Amino acid sequence: MSIQVEFSKLMAGIKYNHPGMARNQMNNRRKFLQKTIVLSSGALLMPTMMHGFTKVESKKIPVNGHLWVYASKFPPNWDAYPDLEKVFADMSYAGLDGVELMESILRHEDSVKRLKEYSRKYKIAVSGSSYGVGLAMWDAGQYQKIADDLAIVIPRLAKVGGKTFGVSVGEAGHLKTEAELDAQAKILKELMKICADHGIEPNLHNHTYEVKNDLHDLKGTLARIPEIKLGPDLNWLIRAGVDPVEFITTYGKQIVYLHIRDQYDNGEWTEYLGQGDTDFNRIAKALETQGFNGQVAIELAFPGDFTPVNPLKEDWKMSREFIRETFGW
Repeated sequence: MSIQVEFSKLMAGIKYNHPGMARNQMNNRRKFLQKTIVLSSGALLMPTMMHGFTKVESKKIPVNGHLWVYASKFPPNWDAYPDLEKVFADMSYAGLDGVELMESILRHEDSVKRLKEYSRKYKIAVSGSSYGVGLAMWDAGQYQKIADDLAIVIPRLAKVGGKTFGVSVGEAGHLKTEAELDAQAKILKELMKICADHGIEPNLHNHTYEVKNDLHDLKGTLARIPEIKLGPDLNWLIRAGVDPVEFITTYGKQIVYLHIRDQYDNGEWTEYLGQGDTDFNRIAKALETQGFNGQVAIELAFPGDFTPVNPLKEDWKMSREFIRETFGW
């Protein structure tokens, strides 16, 4: 990459004005100076110094985008169907590998047709879907309702090429009982069977409730289904008081998917990755140590009264670049 390109990127970053940006701009300037020295010395020709690009070619970790930031505008069902084409256009522009859906998209009768159309048009895959909004897998009385829903959304996901299925089990508002954890495990086993029949890999996606109270909920599930794969949201881990590096070290061999989001020290979510105070370098080292070889999704989320400074597609693009520079993916 030329010095001119690096300088242009730096200048583009300076125009954004948002809490925390002063620190970010200083970091950008420091990075620019460091890269200028490396480039001028000819070190770019040395394979061991090609940060990011060498790793991307060797690891081939797909970097997707989860569509929550679009769905968040459509309460209470969080159905981003009206903005679906924009989702694909924005994420394609940003250079992402895939779009991670929410199950509300797949409940629409014409979803397969539209998803295939947008995937072809914007040359970006459907990577998979998250699942579980508003559902209570721990409630035995909802077993058949959920099983019937799974029989609709999973085959549709398979038809559009999706390969991952991130499952949230539902919050009970209390520590789940042994009976509730049994009911939760029962429907998860059914879910795993349907996924296997359609070539899709499920994973447990956490919010805070699964990992609070010494991981009570998650450990309850793992005690009943030890082979189930994990797809942790690293930011929800942090917000639940769980060290993501400790989690990765403990469960790294079961982790096949990651959700990545950033925040400031005060807990406010950032507009794009790299603005905040999350120690992503430490997380990247932990993942490398564990030999992580799954997929990841960037998930942007804005506070309710927050107005983005940038066009959303630019936030995706800068977040994608941050992943490349920090994780080498």
